Amino acid sequence: MMVTPDSAWLRRFHPDDRDLPTLLCLPHAGGSASSYFALSARLRGAVDVVAVQYPGRQDRYVEPAAVAMDELVDELLEEVRPVAAAGPYALFGHSMGALVGYELTLRLERAGDPPPRWLFASGRRAPSRLRTDDHLHARPEEELVRHVLTLGGIQPQVLADPDLRAMIVPVLRADFTVVETYRPEPGRRIGCPVSVLVGDRDPVVHREEAMAWREHTRGAFELTSFVGGHFYLTDYVPELARTVLDRFLPAAAARRRPARAGATPPGPRS
Repeated sequence: MMVTPDSAWLRRFHPDDRDLPTLLCLPHAGGSASSYFALSARLRGAVDVVAVQYPGRQDRYVEPAAVAMDELVDELLEEVRPVAAAGPYALFGHSMGALVGYELTLRLERAGDPPPRWLFASGRRAPSRLRTDDHLHARPEEELVRHVLTLGGIQPQVLADPDLRAMIVPVLRADFTVVETYRPEPGRRIGCPVSVLVGDRDPVVHREEAMAWREHTRGAFELTSFVGGHFYLTDYVPELARTVLDRFLPAAAARRRPARAGATPPGPRS
């Protein structure tokens, strides 16, 4: 699939004019489209990686960041529809991006748009696993910054620079507001398979909370743990690329051609 986006929301780092299935990548809180550059490079030639750029950061710095899931996904939905209509696609979201991917899938299904063939939910507990102590978006700046530094993903020297900090902290606060005030509609399940990917030492995602993603899909489910913390994925780009290829490509190919009588639908490998 090749749709050149006339959109501030979508980025392609390795454009390819061939008819490839698309992986739509959704960043973490405080993150940007560029966090998926390495994965895009690894999948180049096999999958067309399209990374989402949320408002309020990098080249969209002058735009206000969203502070509610409805606000963010309503706008994103309109940008994603041409991608969904163009051919097979999957969603990959890390942390906040996993929730955005789940909610986006629900809305695509409800609107009658072609749904994703797969959701890769990384570094995030299931939408239904809410925590009563999730109030970082309302905490003092020092507490929010300390939490973010504990998770990794941002170098301490970046937040030590007053000018950079002044740009980053409002985005972090807005993104944490999106995540911590999100309340999913109870009982809603998406139709596509879900692969949950977590670090085994992630302080904000416990195994039971990750396993609970199975309650949010009518499709196949699997959980894969990697050695590492919340940002384990920076050390496992080749493995993540292989996971995407092994799960998504068979699902994309199976629906491009007529199904054979008696064929078994593709599902996650153990």
